[in-house]
Amino acid sequence: MVAQARLPVRKIREVLRLKAEGLSDRQIALAIGSARSTVQECLCRCRDAGLAWPLAPELDEAVLHAQLYRRAVPLSRTPTPDYAKLHAELQRPGVTRMLLWQEYKAAQPDGWQYSVFCCVHRRD
Repeated sequence: MVAQARLPVRKIREVLRLKAEGLSDRQIALAIGSARSTVQECLCRCRDAGLAWPLAPELDEAVLHAQLYRRAVPLSRTPTPDYAKLHAELQRPGVTRMLLWQEYKAAQPDGWQYSVFCCVHRRD
C-alpha cells in the first residue's frame, strides 16, 4: 500500500457512510473532494481494520487513525542501512539512491520506505 496523507475522520466516516448507501468509489470521491484512489485506499484500510458503517461512537480521531494507519514495525526498530557504505557506493558511476534502496529492501523487507530512506540519508 502506498503511503498517502491521512484523511480527516469526518471524511473517513463519510466514505464509509456513502459506500454503505451503495455509491461507487468515483461518486464518493466527487462527494468528498478527493481522488478515487484515496477513497479506495481508505476502504481497503477500513476493511483490513475490520471497520464498517456505522462506526462505533467511541472511535474518536486518535483511535480511528491508530487502527487505520499503524506501522507494522515501529520506525525505531526498523533495521537501518549503513549510511557510510551507501555514501561510498553513491560515488560510483551508475549507482543511484533508488538502486541502493532496492537492495536494502531486498535484504530488509520490513525496512524503511524510499522517502524515509532518502530523508535520513540527507540528514547523515
